[in-house]
Amino acid sequence: MLMKFDGQSISQAQLKKWAKLHDAKARQEEGIFLAEGVKVVEELLTSDWEILALLVMPEKVKYWEKLPAEAGRTFPVYQLSRLQWQKIGQDREPEGIMAVVRIKKPPSLSAALSRAAGNVLVLHEINNPRNLGALARSAHWFGFSTIILSVNSADYTNPKSVRASMGSLFHLTIVPEIDLSAALPEIKKSFFLIGSHIRRGVPPHAVRKRAALILGNESHGLPDILLKAADEQWSIPGSGKADSLSLPQAAAIMMYECTKK
Repeated sequence: MLMKFDGQSISQAQLKKWAKLHDAKARQEEGIFLAEGVKVVEELLTSDWEILALLVMPEKVKYWEKLPAEAGRTFPVYQLSRLQWQKIGQDREPEGIMAVVRIKKPPSLSAALSRAAGNVLVLHEINNPRNLGALARSAHWFGFSTIILSVNSADYTNPKSVRASMGSLFHLTIVPEIDLSAALPEIKKSFFLIGSHIRRGVPPHAVRKRAALILGNESHGLPDILLKAADEQWSIPGSGKADSLSLPQAAAIMMYECTKK
């Protein structure tokens, strides 16, 4: 069993406060965000992120009852009705478990790069939160330890990003709001910088150095100023008639190649 369920009721003030967390400004002001779903909460419980509260729907206990309790971690557990859940959740048919999580203070770029255990994913203006979450999930799978997010990117604490990451973001170092044109020279000191383009470049291949893979958003790709800074430029060859791959698909292919030695 996850924990002793004490059935605390949520107050209207708490419900109103947490309902506002769909807004990025409210998340930043409060310093908290919501993480919904069994797999997301399972990954959260195995991470070092601070959980402020756990919210559950008793009628959905079959989905979350087998989540393991974490020794030494205590936080209140609140019982929500379906109507209350609909005010703060995003799943059409919820699994009935959600956490209130404190936002971590991100490290500086230099600190993140010096501590990076694997390859690094650099993202330029990824403004679709679901794409950002999917990229985080693939990064975790392929051993990319760090994500550098440019200014004008989606907020990684957006509920859609958190859900799409399936909890992977809790195992990554994420550094947001970075001016990439200024940051790329520092990144290149320790990493082989790989740019990506839909039409131009060599096919993805094994890289013998630690890699920093830089990707642009799905609509516009990378600007030339960032592409020109890359040590190498990749383009995924295709033999069909589709216009392009989705960003998460293309990213997964390139991240896989970066794992080869």
